Formats: sequence, structure tokens, C-alpha cells
Amino acid sequence: MMTLQQFRVLLAIRDAGSLTQAAEELGHGVPTITHHLRALEAHLGVPLVVRDRRGARLTPLGASFAADIAPVLTRVERAERAVADQRDAGVVTLRIGTFSSIGARLLPASIARLQQRTSVRVEVVEAEPTEVLRLLRGGEVHAGLIYDVSDELTLAVPDIERATLLSEPYRVMVSRDGPLSEQSEIDLAELGEAAWVCSRNPDEASDRVLRRVYHSLGQPVREVMRTDDLTMIHGLVAEGLGLALTTAAAVDEDFGVVLRPAVQDLGERRVSFVTRRGPVPPAVTWLGEILRDLAVERSA
Repeated sequence: MMTLQQFRVLLAIRDAGSLTQAAEELGHGVPTITHHLRALEAHLGVPLVVRDRRGARLTPLGASFAADIAPVLTRVERAERAVADQRDAGVVTLRIGTFSSIGARLLPASIARLQQRTSVRVEVVEAEPTEVLRLLRGGEVHAGLIYDVSDELTLAVPDIERATLLSEPYRVMVSRDGPLSEQSEIDLAELGEAAWVCSRNPDEASDRVLRRVYHSLGQPVREVMRTDDLTMIHGLVAEGLGLALTTAAAVDEDFGVVLRPAVQDLGERRVSFVTRRGPVPPAVTWLGEILRDLAVERSA
């Protein structure tokens, strides 16, 4: 029976040019190297190595066999590393729930950094914050990114750990070519017939902010459309068909839109990394650390 150790010995002899140097590279004594080589030659029934005063070299059959087994050994070692990484990470596939805007800005870079540390696979599930929390509590994702309004406790859940990554003030997104873009500050009480692009989920944080502010003004919120498609939101605003409440991190600069502060207090959107309370796989902890570092870098 051939073994991986025999393969390693043959390749080490090929690369080192002597049994002594091959033994040093593999951390064995020369007798151990000789034992594995003889066992491999006995199994194949042919000499694989020729020794002389200049060292050791592979025979033509030995060189051909070494060329065939080298990629096999490489794949085996890659598989071993993958298993070790997954063992150390505590999961084979790390599933992360996130909302689209901040997820697209923080997660790709964070996943890239995580995969420099481990080869664990990462799957991203896109969902609104309330759905992310449901998936997390049900064990369908290992962690998530959510957002809410910093002075509310709407998404406070007893069995969930949360770490705030960043907080950004809400701003009014307006068309770059529209008259509101010329104002340094927008008074929602003076918007007249202006309509808003709202979320399909009435519990979405920006919708709650709008309802709170308009309630304080004694006015209803006029809606032009309900959608969670960021491209559609940007397109509607850019064409002057409506306004949207958002933060700087969610703005796509390829569209003709700008942000303006409001006279009224709109509060801040708080972005948090959430996990289930209690022990979590090490990969979850690593991702949380990377996200916190990246959030600090992006906000500097």
C-alpha cells in the first residue's frame, strides 16, 4: 500500500537532490527517508532513485511517477487545510443575514479579510432587519447586520447580542437637478405636495421616522411608491418623482441625487452586528471583529 508520506519523501528527494537534505526538509532522519523510499519502490516494483557521489536523482520512471503524484499531493494538502480551517472556524458554511445598502458596502471587504484567515465558505442572505432577526433566532443564519433608529428600542430582542458598528444621521435624498438641492436645509413642513418613496415594510426605520416627524407636524405622509429596491428608489428620486429618507452610506453616487439635512430632528440610523446570545462559532467572532475594524476605517 502506498502512503502520502511516501509521496512526500519522493518529491522531497526530487527537489533536494539528496536523501540527507530531503530528511532535513521533512524533519526526519535518513533511515526513515530510506525506509519510505524502499517501501514505495517495493510496491511499484521499480527503482525510483539513483544514488551516487553527487547525491540522489530520480530515475526516468521515478520522475514520471513524481510528476503524476505531485498534483494529487497538492490537492490532498489543500483539502487538509480546508478541513483544519473549517474545524477552527467552527462551521463549514457561515451564513450571514444583511440588508442590501450597508451589506454591499461592508460585507464584501469583510468577507475578503475573513478568507485571508480561514477558507470557510460564506453565504449572504439579504433581508430586512426584522427578517434577519427571525432567521437568526431560528438558527437559519449565524449572524447578521441590522439597522434601526438609535433612540428607539423597536428591534431590542432579549436573546440577541448586538454591537453597534456605526451611526449615521438621516438625510433627505432629493434630485440633484431639482429646486430642493439648492437648499442647505429642508423644512418638511414646507414641502407641500411632495411625496415620499417608502419601504414595503411599514416597520422599516426610515418609515417610522417619517411618520413620527409628520405626526408632530399634524400632516400625513404622502407616498409615491413603496419599494425596497435601491435602484428604483434612486431612480425615482433622480427623476424628481419623490423624496426618500436615507443615510450617506446608502447613496449610490452614480445617480443624480444629493442628500440634504432637515430642520426637524430625523435622528440617526444605527447599524449593528447581531448574533445569538451565548457561544458562537469562532468564525462569527472573527467576522464581528473585522466588521468593527472596517467600520472604523470607513468612518475615519
